[in-house]
Amino acid sequence: MNRADRLDEIVARHAGRGGPLLPILHDVQAELGCVDGDAEALIADALNLSRAEVHGVVSFYHDFTVRPDPRPQVQLCRAEACKARGVDGLVEAAQSAAGDRVQLKDVYCLGLCSAGPAARIGDDLHARLDQEGLVRLIESA
Repeated sequence: MNRADRLDEIVARHAGRGGPLLPILHDVQAELGCVDGDAEALIADALNLSRAEVHGVVSFYHDFTVRPDPRPQVQLCRAEACKARGVDGLVEAAQSAAGDRVQLKDVYCLGLCSAGPAARIGDDLHARLDQEGLVRLIESA
């Protein structure tokens, strides 16, 4: 099945559903590794939205990327609450541990504000990270 057919299939799975844009984008990201411009255009057309509306959602949420990256991704919360709990002091060690093997991505709020610094790998959230814990987490990714 070619890419366009896969996109059509994903959109069709959500036909008739209220508010289908986010579920479609999540499925596209999971199945194709990214939501690029071609996918945005197809989704916009299928949902009778403007391409700008779809792109605005894709660019707003840190879950979506416009290019595939096969490396494992560790999302590190850099929002104010995690800053107050010391995340800035962990960044250098995290970058060193990630090297070129792991994609370390800054995100702004994982919803664990009272338990930061926080990170996420896939659907798994990790809280109350110190330098040793974060490095161990990155090395296990």
